[in-house]
Formats: sequence, structure tokens, C-alpha cells
Amino acid sequence: MIARKFFRSLVARASGLLIACTVAYPAVAQSAVPASPAGSPSAPAGSAAAEPNAPSPQPAVAQPAPAAQTQRDKAEQQLRTEEKQRIIGIVPNFNTSYDWNAPPLSRSQKFRLAFRSAIDPATFAVAGLDAGWSMGQNSYRAYGEGVEGYSKYFAASYADSFDGAMIGNALFPALLKQDPRYFRMGESHTFKRRFLYSIASTVWCRNNNGKWGPNYSNVFGNLAAGGISNLYYPAAGRGAGLTIERGMTVTAEGTLGALFDEFWPNIAPKILKGPLSGLQKGLPPITPPAPG
Repeated sequence: MIARKFFRSLVARASGLLIACTVAYPAVAQSAVPASPAGSPSAPAGSAAAEPNAPSPQPAVAQPAPAAQTQRDKAEQQLRTEEKQRIIGIVPNFNTSYDWNAPPLSRSQKFRLAFRSAIDPATFAVAGLDAGWSMGQNSYRAYGEGVEGYSKYFAASYADSFDGAMIGNALFPALLKQDPRYFRMGESHTFKRRFLYSIASTVWCRNNNGKWGPNYSNVFGNLAAGGISNLYYPAAGRGAGLTIERGMTVTAEGTLGALFDEFWPNIAPKILKGPLSGLQKGLPPITPPAPG
């Protein structure tokens, strides 16, 4: 089981910006009165002669100031950027933030991000590869062989991915007010600190208030998804023991994903050279935490 889950994680990781200016209109200057012609009566002393049809001054037209950008608007900008992130242009990397100070996502944004990952073509492709691997290992004989057997393996594998994404990255983060994303630390810190931070992220995460704490969403989400799998796995793959094993295995696999998310931008330029260099373009600017 652990080998199969590790293979799935490995495949999943290896296959894969208005403010308007205020405009003011200048006041229209009052026209000067022309000099009185010779012989004409002059205006009384102290009185000001005005041209009859001179236009009256127009007040300046004040434009309303643009509304300040809300936290949700800023999060939406971040989300749109994250939804374009892919590893080697294929594997979705939507749950990684390159901005350490990114605002928290709203509940609906968390569900949108999770669902976007769950229905990505790459997710279906990984499920297909995992199904082929499991079938080749004859993991569940009750599924049988041939097209029917492969279909059952594929359905179970994709259900695992879908449940895990929607429960661990959307439902629990929304209920517990935790951020499901991985916040990359970047090169401003030492390799050791980045390495330990990546490993810990699977059990330690950022909350919506900016503070860090236990990653209940990930751990409980994996266990819950493992429990749901008892509904569609054959008898040989059910039970409390196997449920806990699956949940803990997926949680442990998260460390591999976090390490990959942290160090891939450093690895990619070294291995994707020449014609392959275009496979990893478009990474957003990195805003790391302050060194310390």
C-alpha cells in the first residue's frame, strides 16, 4: 500500500495584476471688460462693468476616489496567479504560494482552488497511471482483470484524489480557518531551515489570522478521506487499520510534495536547459519571509 501511494505521489510531482487618476477641471476665468469707446459714458466710479454675455465660472468637477482594494480582492489576484502554476508546464502546482505575505483565501476561494486541482487533466492522468500500477500488482483481486477491472482501479484511485483534495484542502480549511497552501520560504534562508520547514508543513500550517499552528486540516482530512474509501474498496482494502494506514501514508507523502515545492525552482534551471528551458517559465516573483 505504501509503495503504491509513494508511486502516486512521485508521479503527481514528476509529471507536471486599478487605480484611476482623479481629474479636476480648471475654473473658467471671467472675461475682462473691454475699454469704453471715446465719447461713451463711463461707468460710475467704484462699479465694475461686466460684459452682458460673459459665462459664469464653472465649479471644478470632483471625481469620486477609487475604492481601496479589499483583502478578498488581493486574495483573488493571488488565486488567479496560482491557478496558472504548473511544473514543467504539465503538473498543477496550484496550492503553492510564492508570496509569503499573501492574504488568506475566503471559504469559496478555498473550495474553488481544491476543485480546480481535482478536475485538472493531470489529476485524471495520474489516476490512470496509478490504476495501471495497482492492476499490475494485482492489489485487489476482487476488481478483476481487463477493461472492467481497470475501470474499478481507476475509479478508486481518482476518488481517493478527489476526496483528499476537497476534504483536506477545502472543507476542513474552511471550517477550521486554515490556509491549505504551501508558502515557499525561498533562498533568503538556509537550506537546513528550508528543509525542516518543508517537512513540518504537513503537520504545521498558517491560519487565516496569520498565526501558525497544527495542521488539523491536512491530518484529519487524510484520515477522513481514508475512511470514505471504505465505501468503494473491496473487503480486502477496508477496516480501521487500513484507514489509519492510508491517512498516515498520505500525510507522510505530503512532506515529499512540500520539499518538491520548496526546492523545485532551484532545481529546474539546472536540469531544464536549452530547448527544455521554456518548460518552466512564468513563476511569479518570490516574496519570501524576512530573514531571521
